[in-house]
Amino acid sequence: MSFTEPLPPTLRLASTGTLTYGLSVGEVLGVPALSGASVIAGESGLGRVVQRLNVMEVPDILGWVKPHELLLTTGYPLRNTPQSLGHLVADLDERGLAAIAIKLGRYLDGLPDEMLEQADRLGFPLILLPNDVGFDDVLNQVLTDILNRQAAILARTEEVHRALVQIVLCGGGLQEITDEVAAVIGAAVAVVDGDGNELAASGDERHLAAVREGGPGPGDYGAHGDRTTVPVVAGGYTYGRMTAVADTAPEVGMLERAATVAALVITKQQAVSAVESKYRADFLRDVLTGRPGGGDEHVVAHSASFGWDLGRPVMVVVAELDRGPAGVPDERMLQDRLTAALTSAVRRRDRKGAVAGFSHEVVAVLGADTCDVTTLAKDAAAVFTDAGRTFSIGVSRTAAVPGDLPAAYDQAVKAVRVGRQLHGDGAVAHFDQLGVFRLLSLVGDTAELHAFVEETLGELAGDGDPEAVDLRRTLQVLLETNLNVAETARRLHFHYNTLRYRIGKLERLLGPFTEDAHLRLNLTLALHVLRMRGI
Repeated sequence: MSFTEPLPPTLRLASTGTLTYGLSVGEVLGVPALSGASVIAGESGLGRVVQRLNVMEVPDILGWVKPHELLLTTGYPLRNTPQSLGHLVADLDERGLAAIAIKLGRYLDGLPDEMLEQADRLGFPLILLPNDVGFDDVLNQVLTDILNRQAAILARTEEVHRALVQIVLCGGGLQEITDEVAAVIGAAVAVVDGDGNELAASGDERHLAAVREGGPGPGDYGAHGDRTTVPVVAGGYTYGRMTAVADTAPEVGMLERAATVAALVITKQQAVSAVESKYRADFLRDVLTGRPGGGDEHVVAHSASFGWDLGRPVMVVVAELDRGPAGVPDERMLQDRLTAALTSAVRRRDRKGAVAGFSHEVVAVLGADTCDVTTLAKDAAAVFTDAGRTFSIGVSRTAAVPGDLPAAYDQAVKAVRVGRQLHGDGAVAHFDQLGVFRLLSLVGDTAELHAFVEETLGELAGDGDPEAVDLRRTLQVLLETNLNVAETARRLHFHYNTLRYRIGKLERLLGPFTEDAHLRLNLTLALHVLRMRGI
């Protein structure tokens, strides 16, 4: 079903926030009761919208008028205050009135030149009514036309809504909806998500270019100049916005109905995507934990159905959110955003790479020769910056066949955690570049590691005594410089004799490490384990 001849109503946002239809001042002058009326000033404002009518019965009318009103008067309330007429037009225009229609001769012989000049300057129509026109005829005929217009538009909107729903029921998506809406309202239409990414667009190129150049922001809904923007909302959540651009701002009501249907399509797509994502994530988790079944050939064939290539040499990349402030309520949302950011970065570099979000990490399996992980991390971080959080990344060795993936996954997990401890938040650590820390990370019994530290360093193992921490720092620099006393004194800004005294004290606590190479190795390993505290 398609509609190609849209009815062009005049539509504006009333002060109450309710969308209402109206007639232009020029259209109002076409009703039979006003056939003898004439515009004596402000003719450039005939496009102003009339949504209601009012009769001026009191001099202080400004407190009673509403936007988009046509004000009818005999001039009786103004007969004794001609000096105020010069400011009346500006005051009424400031309150959003559409026009004023006046009878002359009985109470006012004419309007001052200042009033006419101001009406021309502001484009505020001043309409001269014939003396034989009854206000009741004007009220009845204009209000009837406004209501008829609104009824016709609402009926047509309902008809279009049914057509759009039918499109969805027949399997159509956002593109089919925007195609239909663009044809119905004669405008270029685009749907964008909350980040401004275009989801679907349709219409002539000139107006589409105007849509994409920008305009009102996400909160500036309604008609603005040549465009109309409405939110795409479902279940209290705003998924984005729909914008239509034409020579004049398209009607809001039609676009709102279309946006409602678009929201249903988006929620349906997200539900399907969520199920598919969970299925992919479950399969990848089984592969990485060694539970896929069927052997390597099955893994390769099944992953190909997702668009992944796990049969080539690959590496496993694990990304974890770094610790944030306590009591953060949106941790799940941040995890989803990290998944989306890493997925986007991977897709640009390795179309056959696998990405899935797990409960506390995001895992990617990439071609070993297709991607620089440091650049990948920077791209993902650039998308993720507005979240106010950082993430760390660990990279495995190359896995030649799917059967090597569980070991590679374990390496990447160790790399991300050791890398964060060694280099802080936002680290990118390769398992092969961890050196001795790689070997220490392979020790599964952390209690044994901590016992080794306490046995080797003794009083220097804890952080409670500032003097012990200071001596441990001296020991670390001595070992790093291969017992070069002069270089150690320079780095620590100690006098040579002070350092010699400290070395003596260290040997009384730890043993003759300056002479015992085996003891020096133990001390070095113990200091490395301390750097990995928490792993």
